[in-house]
Amino acid sequence: MKLVVWLVLLFAAAVVAALTLGANDGLASFYWAGWRIDLSLNLFLLLLIAGCFALVTAIQAIESLTTLPRRARQWRLAQRERMAQVALREALTEYFGARYSRAQKAAQRALNIHAAAEGLQQDPAFESLAYLLAASSAHRLQDRRVRDEAWQRALVSSGRGVTDDVARLLAAEWAVDDRDANRALTLLAELSPGAARRTQALRLRLQAARLAGRPLDALHTARLLAKHQAFSKVAAQGLLRSLAFEALEAARDVDQLRAAWASLEAVDRRDAFVAARAAQCAAELGAFDDSRGWLKPFFDDLISLPRDARETLSLALIPALVGVGPDWVQRLEAAAQRLPRDGHLACALGQALFERQLWGKSRQTLESVVDDTELPAAARRRAWLALAAIAEQEGDDTRRARCVDAAARLR
Repeated sequence: MKLVVWLVLLFAAAVVAALTLGANDGLASFYWAGWRIDLSLNLFLLLLIAGCFALVTAIQAIESLTTLPRRARQWRLAQRERMAQVALREALTEYFGARYSRAQKAAQRALNIHAAAEGLQQDPAFESLAYLLAASSAHRLQDRRVRDEAWQRALVSSGRGVTDDVARLLAAEWAVDDRDANRALTLLAELSPGAARRTQALRLRLQAARLAGRPLDALHTARLLAKHQAFSKVAAQGLLRSLAFEALEAARDVDQLRAAWASLEAVDRRDAFVAARAAQCAAELGAFDDSRGWLKPFFDDLISLPRDARETLSLALIPALVGVGPDWVQRLEAAAQRLPRDGHLACALGQALFERQLWGKSRQTLESVVDDTELPAAARRRAWLALAAIAEQEGDDTRRARCVDAAARLR
């Protein structure tokens, strides 16, 4: 098709030339030192065009000869750059193929080729990536000295470029692998605001905060990850609960526990399982009023909660019933009437009646749950011991001994 187009253009040019130049009778006369040369105008035009073409060709030839050294140098630089790129790609292939020693050597070879070419030394991104690849390979090989040296060189090469955040993220990941939480948190704090909000950075911050024993910081970071949908809904809920548990269990006295409870977000304090764990911790520290106060909002609307939440709350209330008032007895009795088959709630009600020294009602309620195998052994043991105390109050030593023996058999 292209040949046909050129033929058509050639024929058109021939027709135009024949029409315009065929009837041209003009002459071109040249005078030089008494000499006169007459040429037809058509020949003069053809010679002029040919002369211009020859002049342009000569200029191009001279330029090609004079620029030959520069073009040769550019070709050699291009060849070296191609070799360096090939070496870098080889290093990447070896790294992803888990051949870390080969990857480290290929990355070093790419750096050597790059350094040998003077014209390629103004490419900091290439150097940074090669150094980071060598450092990552050294980390996999547990060669921390070589890893740190390569990382420092990558940081110097990148300046404050894009690879600077990449280098710090990688170093933070290595610090987490080395279980150096403080270094990981320091590196993450040096990230730019945009990089610090990335999912990978938040994951590393979560791991480092847990390693450093900062459950509240870890909880805040995990909530950000959950908002970014980094976990499934079920996994996020379980992780947030476990972190809230860690924050509460880290308290060593009542004041610390109250501060930890206050530092939790409202959504965490509305979680029945978190509130139950907080109540258990408060009861262990002797803060029974705080324990019951944190559980009270849930028992006011206990029937609307799932079964596992009701069971957890009831078990958490049992150790917090020391010094319980009559309002709690009324609250538990009302809940037990609406949930008559809930053994955990009945056990809590029996313990509350026992604390209020209502022996008859307490004995009747506790005897109905001590053989319930769905109850944990600790709750059943506490119920048996309460029945033993009631039998002692009633002077029935045989029944007391039987209850103590039953409590001792539970494991």
